[in-house]
Amino acid sequence: MQKLLLVLFLFFIGSTTLLSQETIKWMSFNEALKAQKKEPRKIFMDVYTDWCGPCKLLDKNTFQNKDVAAYVNANYYAVKFNAEGTESIKYKDFTYTNPDFDPKREGRNSQHLFAHALKINAYPSVVFFDEKGNLIQPLPGYKTPQQLEIFLKMIKTDAYKNITTAEAWQKYQSEFKSTFKG
Repeated sequence: MQKLLLVLFLFFIGSTTLLSQETIKWMSFNEALKAQKKEPRKIFMDVYTDWCGPCKLLDKNTFQNKDVAAYVNANYYAVKFNAEGTESIKYKDFTYTNPDFDPKREGRNSQHLFAHALKINAYPSVVFFDEKGNLIQPLPGYKTPQQLEIFLKMIKTDAYKNITTAEAWQKYQSEFKSTFKG
């Protein structure tokens, strides 16, 4: 009986610890654009596909990181977007869809027209939009929490607007102090 109580106690402690960990509060792009009208904030978009291994690693290793989740939640509207999905996106007076999507196809499918418009050619990619929903920059490839941190903070503070040369980028990187834990 004591062992059972101990196991239950440890399970309870473990589950409450998991529940207290911060996770990114994802929404659709349409929801983020609507939210921007009430409270302007930049958008951070994760562009993924269901078949993409590095996308799954980004979810597991980077987006589950408590520092990443806390920073994204505090400073951005976070959007999860399947680049081969069927979501209808209303952006800049145009509705983007995926008319060639084949629900019977396994693995890779046709690219969503919005992903095409963003010039996404690698998965995963993260895409940043300003407070008015204007595209700032897509960033292709898997990123660790520390690799993503520099971009999250540079975009949030608008420092990217002053980085117009390779030298300025090198200087920014060399002076950047990471605070995210691995």
